[in-house]
This record gives sequence, structure tokens and C-alpha cells, in this order.
Amino acid sequence: MRNFDETNITSAVLERVGHASSPRTRQISAALVRHLHDFVREIEPTQAEWAAAIEFLTRTGHMCSQTRQEFILLSDALGVSMLVDAINHRLPGKATETTVLGPFYVEAVPEHALGDDISGGMAGEPLLVEGTVSRIDGTPIAGAVVDCWHTDGNGFYDVQGRAGLERLAGRARFRTEARGNFWFRSIVPASYPIPDDGPVGDMLKAQGRHPFRPAHVHFMIGHPGCETLVTHIFLAGNQYLDSDVVFGVKDSLIRALDRQEAGTTARGNRVDTAMAALRYDFVLADVPDARPQQTG
Repeated sequence: MRNFDETNITSAVLERVGHASSPRTRQISAALVRHLHDFVREIEPTQAEWAAAIEFLTRTGHMCSQTRQEFILLSDALGVSMLVDAINHRLPGKATETTVLGPFYVEAVPEHALGDDISGGMAGEPLLVEGTVSRIDGTPIAGAVVDCWHTDGNGFYDVQGRAGLERLAGRARFRTEARGNFWFRSIVPASYPIPDDGPVGDMLKAQGRHPFRPAHVHFMIGHPGCETLVTHIFLAGNQYLDSDVVFGVKDSLIRALDRQEAGTTARGNRVDTAMAALRYDFVLADVPDARPQQTG
């Protein structure tokens, strides 16, 4: 085939990519070509605009390093990361909703005893976190691994190299006790901007958007036979709840901070001073092969 124009070039490209040996590769390639060609036909870019688009993607690649992935930021800021997350977590209704992992997760985190203070020198208002982990039928899960991490009171994570922090802080790993309970102490996290000194930041400015995420605590919770849960708990009342730059906020994941006085908490734990309190009960879905089969 030859003599291609704006009406016949799409079918020609589809015919050629249709020779891929992998059915999945054929499916993905064909969908990419169809949607990309439709996009170009819709916006009708000038040659200068198309060159600017190529230059934007080139700068995005150049910004990537061992400690920064600008393409993930781009995916996050365009809502693609949350879309992929939603497609891959069509969980039963009672299961805790998921969000994106984010760039600040650290795998090699030491396990702490329940009730430990994990702030590690971070500045901020003292915070008590209490929660439970259970299955959809309400059965408590003992021995579930609970990873958590959050910013300091100024919106910085420990791995961002804050002065005065000599070790990991604001993150830890716990195991739930027999009734599925866990608790720890830390400080109240703050809102923070995603890195916006690169092409993604330029894109946000051009779109009239801010780079901020609302204050939250990250959780990753796992147990054999259950889907690993990756989620956030967002602090109610935050100014960025309705404009999270990565589109991660869900109503079911928003909680107001309570006020906990010194003494025994409603969940049977003891604190020596008054502090803010964040409480949430997590529900894990069974892995697909372990879920009950529908009948009838």
C-alpha cells in the first residue's frame, strides 16, 4: 500500500501491526494506533505543536534517574495510575478501597512493636493511630503485616533527605495481634507537592493546576490468602481533598482526627499524653482463587 492520507493511513498501520505473533501485542498495538490516530485527527496539531510534544516527552525521559521517575509522575498527574489501579482492583464491596503506591515506599523497613513511636525525630503534632484488619466476613486477621509511612509536619518524607534525620522516620512495619488489632504513635502528616520542577510541573502550570496532595497516611497490608491492600487514609478537612493532583481521594478513605486524652483509649491501648488520633478498620479481600464461587 502507498499514497497514504489522513483517511486511509490508520487502516494501513493496523494491517501491519496485525502481523505480531502475540495476540496481546496485536490487541495493544491496534488499540494504540486507533486511539492515537483519532487523537491526532481531533486536535489537528501544527508541525510546531507536534515538535513541542516530542520535546516534552524527551525532557520527561531525561528527568528520570535512579531516584526520580518523571514518567510515573506524568501517569499520576494525568489520572492514568489511578485508572490502572481501579481496573486491577475490582474488589468485593466491603473490601477497603485501594489507591496508588506512590514513590516513597521503602521495602526494607524494620518491624516495630505495637504502640511504638515511629516519628524518629520528625517535627509535628503527636498522633495516635489505631486500626484493625479483618476479612470481608468480619473474621479478624492475626499476623497481618501492616506497613505504614507518611510525611513530617512540613510535608516531607524521610527519604527526601531532611536535615537532622539519621534513620528512617515516619514509617514502620507491624503485625496485627490475635484480634486483628494494631496501633502506633507518630506525628500528624501534612499536605505536600509532588516534584514540580520538571516537565510534569510545567504541564500542571499550563493546565492551571496545583501540584499538591492532601495530607494522608500510607498503608500496605498483606496476609496469605488475601489480596495485598495498598491504600491511603486521608485527613478530613484538608483543602486539597477535592483537587488531589494524582486523583487518589475516595470518600471511604477520609477520616477526621479525634482527640485522645492521656490514659486508656477506647480500643484498650494506653498513651501518656494527649494527642490527635486517627482510627480506621481495614478489610482485606480474599485472593481471587480463594473467593467463594457464585451459584444460582
